[in-house]
Amino acid sequence: MPGFDAYDHLNISLNPDGTVNRHLKIPSLPATPDVLTPDQPTVSKDVTLNADKKTSLRIFRPTKLPCNDTSVAKLPIIIYVHGGGFIDFSPATAMIHDHCSKMAVEIPAVLVSVDYRLAPESRLPAQYEDAVDAILWVKKQAELGGEGDEWLRDYGDFSRCNLYGASNGANIVFHAALRAMDHNLEPMKITGLILNQPMFSGNKRTRSELKFATDQFLPLPAIDLYWHLSLPPGTDRDHRYSNPMADGPHKEKIKSLGRCLVVGFGGDPMVDKQQAFVQMLILEGVPVEARFDNIGFHGIDLIDARRAAALLTFIKEFV
Repeated sequence: MPGFDAYDHLNISLNPDGTVNRHLKIPSLPATPDVLTPDQPTVSKDVTLNADKKTSLRIFRPTKLPCNDTSVAKLPIIIYVHGGGFIDFSPATAMIHDHCSKMAVEIPAVLVSVDYRLAPESRLPAQYEDAVDAILWVKKQAELGGEGDEWLRDYGDFSRCNLYGASNGANIVFHAALRAMDHNLEPMKITGLILNQPMFSGNKRTRSELKFATDQFLPLPAIDLYWHLSLPPGTDRDHRYSNPMADGPHKEKIKSLGRCLVVGFGGDPMVDKQQAFVQMLILEGVPVEARFDNIGFHGIDLIDARRAAALLTFIKEFV
């Protein structure tokens, strides 16, 4: 794509020290820990995860809670990792806040949204480490019992924890789940991984990458730039962080993953890699539910209400 400026497309500029200026001004929303109006669907609050790393969590719960015969029913816990190509957004970004709020109501669930460090200021595997920190934080709340976070203690079911990631967030969830195997997570239990349009790549171009190289929203040079800014220095797209089919220490752990829901769309440049990923999981004996639609593009669920509703239905049935 001669003359195409991927930095300009992503609304960023590179500084001499390797950091970037983010010029896209996206609205953010504060947490709402108190019920202010009778029709308020959720409450949310921010919790420090690691003060040194400047990471945090935004927790959501519905204000109207389902009940069984004797008490408030416990809700599944979803640890959510947002998209943004590793370089953008946070749980406070308006569209991400709204998505988590809606999930908390529609599923319903207690949502733990991870504010991980961004690239290129913090390159991979920093984001995987932050997601594992979030998993271990939830485990700690389960261990603390009555002394743990009151929302998770009173409303969350620690035996039904799911990891959910969108785009690069799905990449983070996959690698964080493998890393979490090095820890004893009891008394919490991860019962499933939700991988929405996972961001994977490789040095060899796939047919879908070439077919949609000039995609209006996510052209191939922009995807390449995301990887250039997020992968460890001196590596390429065949690194196991971007290409899970590559050899590496992660391969032995894949067979131990639990249930996975993988969602993708036929107009996504990364759809071929996503389908190859699903095939790898199946060959390793991982229980996989694959939901691929021939129509649609990367991130369509963020702007298409019908696709967003369908995605919520898939997640509700899965958890």
